[in-house]
Amino acid sequence: MALLLRTLARQGTCLSRPQFGVFYRHAVPMGTTAKEEMNKFWDKNNKLNRPMSPHITIYQWSVPMMMSITHRGTGVGLSGGISAFALLALVLPDSYPYYLDLIHSLSIGPALLGLAKFGIAFPLSYHTLNGIRHLFWDSGKGFTLPEVYRSGYVVIALSILTSIAAIAYM
Repeated sequence: MALLLRTLARQGTCLSRPQFGVFYRHAVPMGTTAKEEMNKFWDKNNKLNRPMSPHITIYQWSVPMMMSITHRGTGVGLSGGISAFALLALVLPDSYPYYLDLIHSLSIGPALLGLAKFGIAFPLSYHTLNGIRHLFWDSGKGFTLPEVYRSGYVVIALSILTSIAAIAYM
């Protein structure tokens, strides 16, 4: 056992002694609070004239940036909506036709109904078409800046057109 401990200490994996500890020098000393450590961090950064990390407010917004955020948002929204619909289908006592008749009995106007349909159709078409765009990127095509913008505008236009077509069909 002693031989094993000596071997580990020589390799620098023994954390009980500071001179052998690989991870020891990065550990926060016992007895300090998080506020003290944070103050030391900021004092050091101010003394070295280090800039703050870039924040989203300093970036100029662009089409690819907005499309990336929207792609993630539609993915989260679609998965949340599908999960909620499935959970409600399991929990609610009546069948689907009952709730469909309930919605029809609300006498929602055509404008609000069209808006609701667009709210379902657009995220689905946008996420699908932008996913196809990402598949092209995975194959190594479309990475020049003009192609990125052009494919982005095509995805936006096709998403709007397919959403309107889906609304007209429903």
